[in-house]
Amino acid sequence: MPHKSTNDYDVIVVGAGPAGFASAIRCAQLGLKTACIDNWLNKSGQSRLGGAHLNTGGIASMTLLESAKIYHQLNHDLAMHGIHAEAISVNLPQLIQRKDKIIADISHNMASSLAHHGIDHIQANARLLNAQQVEVISTVNQSLSILCAKHIILSTGSSPIKLDKVQVDREYILDSISALNLQVIPKKLAIVGAGVVGLELASIWNRLGAKTILLEAQEDFLSVVDQQISGEAYRIYTQQGMDIRLGARVISAKIVNKKVSLDYQDQDGTHSLRVDKLIVACGRKPNSMLLAAPEANLLLDENGYVYVDNNCRTNLPGVYAIGDLTLHGPMLAHKGIEEGVFVAEFIAGQCMPIHYENLPSVIYTGPEIAWVGQTEQDLRAAGVAIKVGSFPLNKNVRALATGKTDGMVKIITSAANDKILGVHIISTLASELIAEAVLAIEFSASSEDLSRTIHARPTLSEAIHDAAFSLKQGLMR
Repeated sequence: MPHKSTNDYDVIVVGAGPAGFASAIRCAQLGLKTACIDNWLNKSGQSRLGGAHLNTGGIASMTLLESAKIYHQLNHDLAMHGIHAEAISVNLPQLIQRKDKIIADISHNMASSLAHHGIDHIQANARLLNAQQVEVISTVNQSLSILCAKHIILSTGSSPIKLDKVQVDREYILDSISALNLQVIPKKLAIVGAGVVGLELASIWNRLGAKTILLEAQEDFLSVVDQQISGEAYRIYTQQGMDIRLGARVISAKIVNKKVSLDYQDQDGTHSLRVDKLIVACGRKPNSMLLAAPEANLLLDENGYVYVDNNCRTNLPGVYAIGDLTLHGPMLAHKGIEEGVFVAEFIAGQCMPIHYENLPSVIYTGPEIAWVGQTEQDLRAAGVAIKVGSFPLNKNVRALATGKTDGMVKIITSAANDKILGVHIISTLASELIAEAVLAIEFSASSEDLSRTIHARPTLSEAIHDAAFSLKQGLMR
């Protein structure tokens, strides 16, 4: 018989990724007795907090993106500065070790933070039994117990989608997880999917010297991005050597003589490729399959997403779902963090709504793409009268000084009242620049407000000012 805990909690958080961790910390700060259950183990079987975002996603890939960027700069940018170096090489296992150490350090800091806030960190698999009970199986000794709480927050994240026609073996055919642990740089690499994950992985391996081919099933490149920005991105990335093939649907892949042979179809027929490695990066799905016992009657949709209301409440009283488990906004770590804090405060009797429409999105390629608000194509399709202003990076003095002149800033406003409706950036450090735009939209600022805000010179942020000023001067398209 399972042991039923006498240690009742105010809140049990299932999952310690960005959303769950933030929620557990905020619950504790608000005086709620909190437990955080997580089952993540690293390659050595050691406990690791942070979920997929830290261990195999955003932060893991960010460390390799940074290393790849430095290597690329040393090989391509030194000469323009009058600097010459020879025999620059990559020790890929050392890059992977650096990544793993950063992950371990961050996870350790997270564990220390849980302890500092008096949160019980339980290393275990968890399954919702009903609105107030969670079945817990320790990953340490396999002991089984049942924990009780007044409130339960589900935050188990997401995992890569698998393709029926492509079987991942993690040696030759990789998912987005194993793609971050290669020990040898492939000479020729194909990636199925040219979305956010596929492009970021392509950016890593292309910069490190792999001939990189992206096979994207959609006919449009980055359809969620403003069309002008995605067009600029396509031009830049192809100039960098990425081979992006649109409307390409993979129909088979097999391992032959330590290579991957794959076939794909496009409007011109069937084509074959032979590559050293194949990465499958076709999106993610919620980790809900083993989330709850059948008798719990937790309501899911046909794709496994947990149904929630505007306050992240499931159909079970006192049970909440946050982060990648729901369809509230895109699968973004910062979205999950905000939901985690929101639910903690909601439980404590506080309620500050999340403005999902003001969530920033970033693609960490080189240059980066970042945006907030609506795209020009969506606004025009909706019949909204708009004005559009832009400023190219090749006229920004900081960009000229650094030699990073690819890209632009684009601002879309209402023709009626000048309110900013969308800001779209492709630039070095676009991920940092977008914060100003998020704040502007959050406070219903106008392009006039931005154009009259003094920006330091010389900075990349002046491009935002100048894009806004172009609207003021009537230079919009």
